[in-house]
Amino acid sequence: MASVTLRGIQKQYDGNSVIKGIDLDILDGEFVVFVGPSGCGKSTLLRIIAGLEDISAGTLEIGGRISNEVEPAKRGIAMVFQSYALYPHMSVFENMGFALKLAKVPKSEIEERVRRAAAILQIEHLLDRKPKALSGGQRQRVAIGRAIVRKPEVFLFDEPLSNLDAALRGQTRVELARLHRELKSTMIYVTHDQVEAMTLGQKIVVLNGGRIEQVGTPSDLYERPANKFVAGFLGSPRMNFFEATLAGKAGRSASIALAGGARVQVAADVARAAGAGERVTLGVRPEHLQLVRPGQGDGIGATVALVEYLGDVTLVYAQVEGSEEMVAVKSDADTAPPSLGSRVELVFPATRAFLFDEGGDVFAPAWTENAAEPLARMP
Repeated sequence: MASVTLRGIQKQYDGNSVIKGIDLDILDGEFVVFVGPSGCGKSTLLRIIAGLEDISAGTLEIGGRISNEVEPAKRGIAMVFQSYALYPHMSVFENMGFALKLAKVPKSEIEERVRRAAAILQIEHLLDRKPKALSGGQRQRVAIGRAIVRKPEVFLFDEPLSNLDAALRGQTRVELARLHRELKSTMIYVTHDQVEAMTLGQKIVVLNGGRIEQVGTPSDLYERPANKFVAGFLGSPRMNFFEATLAGKAGRSASIALAGGARVQVAADVARAAGAGERVTLGVRPEHLQLVRPGQGDGIGATVALVEYLGDVTLVYAQVEGSEEMVAVKSDADTAPPSLGSRVELVFPATRAFLFDEGGDVFAPAWTENAAEPLARMP
């Protein structure tokens, strides 16, 4: 096991900067996920750690040793790629032990390491099969086993589940989490799937345009996003955003005027860093909005445009009056959904709303002052 430290890491191709000064500490034994949209630099950063890309500027340390010029094979890392890259003419056993054979590891030790890895991954019964006789999930486990037998200090995963169907992705996520608990190794995992990031990562690094937007635990990033990008990237459906103006504050409430003319009330603490008349973006997650019949709540008018029944939850998409905004509302599947085209009111939460300034940064919400309290609440 080893820690990984990045200081001022930059990467340029023909004068174009794709990694723009990354500073990051990955602790010994952590499971860290790099997440972000396509082209944000997450795979390039992983390849820099692996030694498959040169560093244009900055310092990389693996296990306390500066590794900028260290050959990939000597960095103490093992990488699992999106493609399984198994040798089709070799058995599972031979695929898993091939790197050890090239390193002239004794046969008895190869046998021990391969069978130990196979037991961890529950593929002992597959050791005599060829890759063509395996399912996608089984092939991926063989690829992971090939990395385990090398006993690396750091595991690197580059979107390893992208080729699997939804059911297998869920199953393999569970296996990867169990694998980390068993091996207690440092693992760095790249994905564009925010569900994978939230379910696997002890620490998530959100990347955008070659820069780090925010680093934190899944709950930190979901409940306390630093900016509009992070707030919108994590969550399914994504956070609802409304262009608005802070109309004013009175006592414990702040009045927010939406672009369409409607007004909503939020806790003054949520808007305490904003000034009256300031242009803001109001953000509310779908599960925190409420749908009520017209006249039954102090909300804004909307028309139901789409209803999606997903078994455990129902998603309702509504068009806000006087605005082109389509708003997503997540409700309990046991609650009867409104009919298409019906008129409803959207009731906004006072303390679970977010305000972002014109640059996209969040105005400090009340709960940031006390991390032990996940959400501010009105008395």
